[in-house]
Amino acid sequence: MRQSSVRGDRSRRRRRQPDAQELGWDDSLYEDTGLPPDAPGWTPPEGGAVPAGDGAGNGDGPDDGAHRKGGRPRKGKGKGRKVLRWTALTVAVVIVGAAGAGYWYYEHLNANLRKAPRSLGGGGLKKPEPNAFGQTPLNILLLGSDGRNSKKDIELGGARQDADRKPLADVEMLLHVSADRSNMSVISIPRDTRVTIPQCTDPKTHEVYKQTTAAINQSLQHGGPGCTLATWQELTGVYIDHFMMVDFSGVVDMADAIGGVPVCVDGNVYSHDSKGHGSGLKLTKGTHSVQGVQALQWLRTRYGFEDNSDIGRTKAQHMYMNSMVRQLKANAKLTNPGELRDLAEAATKALTVDDGLNTVTKLYDLGGDLNRVPTKRITMVTMPWVYSPGGEYVLPKPGDAEQTFALLRSDTALDGKDRKKKPAADPKASTPKGQLEVVVQNGTNSTVSGPASGRAKVVQQQLANLGYGAASTTSVLTSQADTTLTYHGADRRGDALAVAKALGLPKSAVRESSSATGMQLVVGNDWRSGATYPKQQDGGKSADKAPESADALNGEDTKACMKVNPQYTF
Repeated sequence: MRQSSVRGDRSRRRRRQPDAQELGWDDSLYEDTGLPPDAPGWTPPEGGAVPAGDGAGNGDGPDDGAHRKGGRPRKGKGKGRKVLRWTALTVAVVIVGAAGAGYWYYEHLNANLRKAPRSLGGGGLKKPEPNAFGQTPLNILLLGSDGRNSKKDIELGGARQDADRKPLADVEMLLHVSADRSNMSVISIPRDTRVTIPQCTDPKTHEVYKQTTAAINQSLQHGGPGCTLATWQELTGVYIDHFMMVDFSGVVDMADAIGGVPVCVDGNVYSHDSKGHGSGLKLTKGTHSVQGVQALQWLRTRYGFEDNSDIGRTKAQHMYMNSMVRQLKANAKLTNPGELRDLAEAATKALTVDDGLNTVTKLYDLGGDLNRVPTKRITMVTMPWVYSPGGEYVLPKPGDAEQTFALLRSDTALDGKDRKKKPAADPKASTPKGQLEVVVQNGTNSTVSGPASGRAKVVQQQLANLGYGAASTTSVLTSQADTTLTYHGADRRGDALAVAKALGLPKSAVRESSSATGMQLVVGNDWRSGATYPKQQDGGKSADKAPESADALNGEDTKACMKVNPQYTF
């Protein structure tokens, strides 16, 4: 992306995107510099002067530091003072059925962010082991809240009688960035999907919400976004690093700051009927640039697209998100500091983030990871689903939904375009069975199902029966969807494959890890009973792309157009 500096420096391109600390975005700088002179709530020091090197690092006047309240600071040398410079302009975009994130700017934006605990549920799901190169995938849960907690939200969202109710997470997407940052997969779950919501505790009131079965959007009412994250982890088996959530007003502000996102309909559409159904969206056939309230209407439209269900709405959100990413990557005007200032202000005020993303520094660096993914390797899908017997809600489609989740767990791109390596001959074991140390761990500590007791001991005993007398167990419980056998160093692969073969594990379960100190077997929730790994229905073969029922959309698809329901045309 184009790099630009503040006033007084010349714009230039860089070959490499700098990280936050190279820009001076070290959180320690924020401790004693105070607010920048143009931040909300800033007041000039006694005498009205602003020290040189004020934190904005720019200016075009004399070096005497003279400055009027609310204006731009004067340029100064600032020797010996801590300076927060905002020279690089990189936009990180994440849109949630409602909005996204672009982060640049400096310290006072931190105060805009609302923070909440990452997870409110129990269980011991752990972050994946880093691969042989020390890389791990990145998973971010994107939520769109229908909260009506402000006058503006009520005006935009309607239903004033719901103003006092807890918000629902009506838009839910999991963004998965591969460990090598070469591709991104986004999976949406329809808001009415019936799932198990684990027990969660509200971090503010300490109210305990018992485990229940309900529509997934209700999980937000069980203590906040941390409970929705816990619900997703339990459903998918995917460890989720962070969440971002935005409400109605945030969508409008973000869309206005971006300046419009192109969307397409295959016919005239008016999302409105005599019964009060519809978002109010009204467009003629073709492509339109939507922003502000109209962007919110697009993202909320259910009556008017396809079968008037949440499935069509999800597809429209995918189209908007893809178009927004393309718009931001291609739009040169967003290298303008003023434009980015508006975007950053709107984004930070719109977002609620987890406590691991509590500063602009962290969001900026996260944006760098997202920006590395080429648009052509972004794939958006909807969780494969089926209607319940009565048609009141949807359920994960047996087989296809789990296949999609498994691809994310194994860090396999949903587009099927991961480079296929020519299989090499399997190395032979180099360590005598009786001397090979394997630590077995029980990974069945599911929040919903509870741990299957004694799993580590059962499998360790089976290894001993097979001649692996040095195998041992650890009493530490964890939660993992798939059974894995990790090892450190390419020279240990032959030994690991021999252990896997003895237990009936597929080769895909054997993984090299840069952080492993030895060989570790984690018995996952796919092996909750028995001494031998159960035979899989697919014969142990791993899928290499999303199933057709996931309705995949590629990030570079500029011809995608929403199908208009004939009942809502004009």
